[in-house]
Amino acid sequence: MKNYTTLRLAIDIGGTFTDTVMMNQDGSVVASTKTLTTHENPANGALEGAKRALDSVSGSMADVSGFIHGTTLATNALLEKRGARVATITTEGFRDILEIAYERRFSQYDINLQKTDLLVTRERSLTVPERMSASGDVLLPLDESCVQGLLDTLEAVGAEAVAICLIHAYANPAHEERLRALLHAARPDLVISISSEVSPEAREFDRLCTTVANAYIQPLMARYLDAFAAQFASEGITCPILMMTAGGGMTTIQTAAQFPIRLVESGPAGGAILAARIAAENDLDEVLSFDVGGTTAKLCLIDNAQPQTSRHFEIGRAARFIKGSGMPVRIPVIEMIEIGAGGGSIADVDRLGRLTVGPKSAGSEPGPVAFGRGGTDPTVSDADIALGYIQAETFAEGQFAIDADAAKAALRDTIGQRLGLDAYEAADGVSRIVDESMASAGRTHAVESGKELGQRTMIAFGGNGPLHACRVARSAGVDRILIPANPSVGSAVGFLYAPVSFEIVRSRYSMLQSLDLAVINQLFVAMCGEALDVVRQGDATGPVVTRRSAYMRYNGQGHEIEISLPDRTLTAEDIVPLSEAFEAAYARQFSRPVPGMLIEILNWSVQVSTEAKPIAETGDIPKANNFSVDHTRTIFCDVDGIQKEAGFVHRSDLKAGDHVLGPALIVEPQTTTLVGADFNLNVDARGNLILTREVTA
Repeated sequence: MKNYTTLRLAIDIGGTFTDTVMMNQDGSVVASTKTLTTHENPANGALEGAKRALDSVSGSMADVSGFIHGTTLATNALLEKRGARVATITTEGFRDILEIAYERRFSQYDINLQKTDLLVTRERSLTVPERMSASGDVLLPLDESCVQGLLDTLEAVGAEAVAICLIHAYANPAHEERLRALLHAARPDLVISISSEVSPEAREFDRLCTTVANAYIQPLMARYLDAFAAQFASEGITCPILMMTAGGGMTTIQTAAQFPIRLVESGPAGGAILAARIAAENDLDEVLSFDVGGTTAKLCLIDNAQPQTSRHFEIGRAARFIKGSGMPVRIPVIEMIEIGAGGGSIADVDRLGRLTVGPKSAGSEPGPVAFGRGGTDPTVSDADIALGYIQAETFAEGQFAIDADAAKAALRDTIGQRLGLDAYEAADGVSRIVDESMASAGRTHAVESGKELGQRTMIAFGGNGPLHACRVARSAGVDRILIPANPSVGSAVGFLYAPVSFEIVRSRYSMLQSLDLAVINQLFVAMCGEALDVVRQGDATGPVVTRRSAYMRYNGQGHEIEISLPDRTLTAEDIVPLSEAFEAAYARQFSRPVPGMLIEILNWSVQVSTEAKPIAETGDIPKANNFSVDHTRTIFCDVDGIQKEAGFVHRSDLKAGDHVLGPALIVEPQTTTLVGADFNLNVDARGNLILTREVTA
C-alpha cells in the first residue's frame, strides 16, 4: 500500500557503495538501500538502487517528483588524472604562474620533495598580450591578432580544453570573454573555462588552478551527466535532476556541467548538511560530524547548526597532511578534514615492521577479503568482522554472504605472521590504529580552527561511522554520541534537506573607512541577480533567502575572515558595526584584536538559497525503560581486548526511552552501532540513539 502522493529520490555514489534514499511528501524516509558502486558505469549501480527502493514502496519512476544526485566522479577524475588535455592562456609575461606557485617549498627541508601535478605542462602554457589594472581599467587592449597563433599551438599540442586566466580578470572580465568568443568561433568543439566565471577572485595562482581543474574535468563530467540523465529518463524519470555541490547546496545539471569543480566533495557535503539538521532538531550548539564510508572518513565542525565553511581547499596533496602540497581550489565548500580511513582501507606492515592502515582502499572492486569478490588484502572491515563487531547474519541487507574465516586468515597471514600476532590480535591492532588516525584528524582539525572537541556531541553516520564512533570518541575525548535514523545512507538523506542554492564571490578591494558604497551596492545587485537566476532554474517559485558576506582583514595581512552583512543596501551607518563585528571575530579566532590597525575588504559574497524545510516538533520526553536484552554475541572488547558477551539488539525493536548498557551491538539492515563497554545507550523522542560515556576518575 502506497504511503505517499509524491516521492523524492537521492543518490550518493561513493567509492565503495552507492546510497539511495526515498523520502515521501511528509519528509519521512520510506526506503533506503546500498548497492556496490559500479565504477565502469556508475549509473548502473545508481539505477539498481533506485529500482530496489521504488519496489520496496510499490512505486515507479513516474512517482518521483524530485531527484538529487551527488558523486565522487569529479574528485576521482582529478585524483586519478583522468581528465582532458588542458592548455592555459594567461597574460603575456605570466606564463609560469603554475610553476612559480607560492614561491616556496611546502616542506622546506625535504630533499626528495615531490611537487603536486598541476595538470598543465609548460609547452601547453600559452600567453596573449593584454593587461587590466586591479581596478578593472584597460591598460593594454587584447591583441586579437594573436588568436590564430594560439589556435595553431592548441592544435599542435593536442589541447582538448582551455583554461583562460588573465591578470585582474576578476575586476573586468571583458578580455577573457572576448578571447573565449574568438576561440569558440574558430573551434566550436573546444571546451573553455574562464577564471572570471569559475573563480572571480584575486590571487592568480589559486584562480588559475581552479580554472584548470574545472576545464580538466569539464568534458568528462558533461558526458557523465548527460548519460546519467538520459539513462534515468529512459527508465521513466521526468523531473529535473539536481546536483549536490561542495558548498552544501543544490544546482541544476546544466550549471554543474559548466562548473563541475563545484561537485568536488559533494557527497561529504550532504553528510554535513544532515548533521547540521540534526543539530538544529536537538538544540545542539557544538557538534562534530563523523562520517565514515568504505573509502574515507570525513569530520566537520558544526556550530549553532551551521557547518564550518571555507573558500579554499586542496586536491591531491603530495604529502597527506601538509598544506601547500596539493592543487589549491577556490570555491565555496563545507570545510572538513578527510582521511583515507574507511571500511575498505587496506592494512599492511611496512618495511620498518610497523602496522599501517590506508590510505589505499580495496573499494568495491575487489573489496575486503570477507566479501568474497577477489580481495586478498586485509581491510578495516575484515578486522571488524574478525573482532565480532560485524555479524554475518545481519550484514548488507543479505545482498551477499561474508566469510569471517577468510578475513581471519588474511589478517593472520599478512599481518600476524610478520608481527608475531594471532588473527585476533592483528585485527585489534588494525582497529586501534585506524580509530586513532580518525581521532587524531579530528583533534588536528579542531586545533587548526581554534576550537575544542571535548564539549561537542559527535553525530556519527555512514556505513562505518556508527561502528567506530565509540572508539574514536574515546580517543578524541568526546563523551556523547548521536546516531540518527538511517545512518548508513546519511549523506544521501542530507541531500534531501539541502536547499537549492548558488554562491558567488567577487574581489573588489577597498579600505573599510573609505568604502565606495555606491559601487559595492551595485556589485551586490548584479551578484544577487546572477545567483537568483541559477536558483530559479532548480526552484521556479519558492521563497528564497539571501546571505551577504564580506571577507575582511587587517591592512597588510594575507588571509581574510568572513563577516556577515545585512541583506539590504549598505549605508554609511554600517561602517562602525562592520568594524566591530570584524574585531570581535578576530578576537574569537586569535584571542585579541590588533588596536589601531586599518581594516580592508578583499572579497564580497552572495548566497541565494531556497528556504530550509521546517523542523517538526518532538513529542513528550520518553519514559525511561531498561530494555531487556535477550540475545548476545561474542566480541573482543573495544576497551581491553578481552572476549566478552555483547548484547545483540535489532534497532527496530527499540522505542523511545529504552536504555541499553554496553557492550552491545545495535544492528539494522545497512550498518551496526557498537556501544562500547564504557558507554550506555538511550533512545530519544526522535528515535536517535544517544550514547553516553561513563567517565571514571
